[in-house]
Amino acid sequence: MASQIHRAVFPGTFDPATNGHVDVAVRAAHLFDEVVIGVYESPPKTLLFNTEERIELFAEAVSGTANIRVMPFSGLAVQFAESIDSGVLVRGLRIGLDFEHEREMALVWRKLAPEIEVVMLISSLVNQYVSSTRVKEIASLGADVSSFVPAHVEKALLERLAQANS
Repeated sequence: MASQIHRAVFPGTFDPATNGHVDVAVRAAHLFDEVVIGVYESPPKTLLFNTEERIELFAEAVSGTANIRVMPFSGLAVQFAESIDSGVLVRGLRIGLDFEHEREMALVWRKLAPEIEVVMLISSLVNQYVSSTRVKEIASLGADVSSFVPAHVEKALLERLAQANS
């Protein structure tokens, strides 16, 4: 009989967390006993929010789901999963381009840590086109992002962009 996986890791930059990220996290929480949102501390890209802020924003967004916790990680996602005794990485798929990128990452992770499974959840239709990058771009151009992110994330995003422009 196969062993069951009780803890899953949903790794990402989450700069900022979007409704799509929250949707995938909550749906994963229905599949696993615990979901750990791993907020990547040092991605090779410029961030709008620091690690602590990204953790706080995501934690508030999922505060109504008891079996989700949010914590930082550095290094490889598979190493993080192993360090917290998780046997699965959760990823969200939006559009076709996501599939190629995520498939490539999953194959690399499989090579590095064959005991870690990768579970892909298809984004809900309403979130198919939502990305943190697009949300930041849209907000920076003064358009409404309230349908893409939780209200507290929108507030933090608009405040941060106002600070950057003053």
